[in-house]
Amino acid sequence: MKLSVLMPVYNESRTLRTIVAKVLATPVEMDLELVCVDDCSRDDSLEILRDLAADDDRIKVIAQPVNMGKGKAIRTAIDAMTGDVAIIQDADLEYDPAEYPQVLAPIVEGRADAVYGSRFAASEQRRVLFFWHALGNRLLTLLSNMANDLNLTDMETCYKAVRGDVLKRLRLTSDRFGLEPEITARLSAWGARIYEVPISYHGRTYAEGKNIGWRDGVEAIWLIFKFRFLDSRATNEDSVVTRQSLGRAPRFRRWVLESFDGYLGDRVLEVNAGPGHTTSHLLDADRLIVTDDDPVHVETLRRRFGHMENVQVHMSDEGVETDCVDTAILFDGLQRSEEPKEELAAVARHVSSGGHVLIQVPEDPGLYGKTDEAAGHARRFTEQDLTEVVGASGLELVSVRSFNRLGALGWRLHHAFGAGRISATEARAFDLLVPLAKAMDPLLQSGGLSLLAVARVP
Repeated sequence: MKLSVLMPVYNESRTLRTIVAKVLATPVEMDLELVCVDDCSRDDSLEILRDLAADDDRIKVIAQPVNMGKGKAIRTAIDAMTGDVAIIQDADLEYDPAEYPQVLAPIVEGRADAVYGSRFAASEQRRVLFFWHALGNRLLTLLSNMANDLNLTDMETCYKAVRGDVLKRLRLTSDRFGLEPEITARLSAWGARIYEVPISYHGRTYAEGKNIGWRDGVEAIWLIFKFRFLDSRATNEDSVVTRQSLGRAPRFRRWVLESFDGYLGDRVLEVNAGPGHTTSHLLDADRLIVTDDDPVHVETLRRRFGHMENVQVHMSDEGVETDCVDTAILFDGLQRSEEPKEELAAVARHVSSGGHVLIQVPEDPGLYGKTDEAAGHARRFTEQDLTEVVGASGLELVSVRSFNRLGALGWRLHHAFGAGRISATEARAFDLLVPLAKAMDPLLQSGGLSLLAVARVP
């Protein structure tokens, strides 16, 4: 495992050699790289960094052509990092790199996707400084918690450690100190598991070089609102936005599973599980095997469910035995595949004779549009299409039916006014309508948004 330390630098020549030495001496049991981004310092910070890098190949130095702000410097460092885990480190001496092990521990141990080092949780040492500055930090943390439904004690802390694969896929846009509330909002929208650990804090005065002021606090309040309500995408990948958003619809997930009542066995394989929104409803199975072909999702699944003795997580179907389950769930696969017959047959080989494959696919090719494209769907199905795919894969079709007719109406509206992805707000809104959708499903005569099928392994 490799640690990337991301250090924005601006006029820090008085402390730079000391903090770099502390970072390189940190007692972490992993490879380390220090990515320093000089934000067009007016002192000799850049020259010092280049001298230090010449003596230690773990140091990578990037010079910004003009002063762009701390947030932009961190974003530049994220682009250049190569580590499995990243932590942000200011170039002053307010934070102690000797505490990296305790900050990183929840990630290294597989419990967390991100860890915040809190200056306000109980710690051994904390320099007593400005009341109004501390009060401002607590106010911003409170507002951020309210917006993102978190219970952090220190949102503005420098020490934020994040899985590298997640951090590189977050949609970060802030150039200045607004990056602090933005990272928090993006991690929350991603569905990351966030931990906090206490750290010591040796704050500096404004005379010693502290740069943040009240205007940055006012901007942070605006950005907390912006990143929650106006610009809430966690990533630029529309398919990931849609998959993450659907996690905000647990009632809908339960409704889908209830529709297969009587066919869900004790040994279950879930294919293309994504971040685990359906997985969380399957944990009572005697044996649950979960797969995905996205390494980020696989790692997320392992961290969420890998500690459970009845759960196994695999990359694709590597290592999954044949005839090892009595039920396979394929809710996100046939619509993505260029060869759905082969996809279904490959899944079926893991199911014992007499077992079942539970299938959900999008219905009606006439509904295909930019939301399908953004989600990575290659097609939508008619009932005849799905029947032919099941037969050609060597399975026996037990049942097939339209599902979620009210959702089909909403899908048409989304095509007319939507942005090519399903937002968390839209998913939550439909989740509230699930009782109505369930009641109307047998009454409406139109086609549904999905087809649900049960196929039996001969």
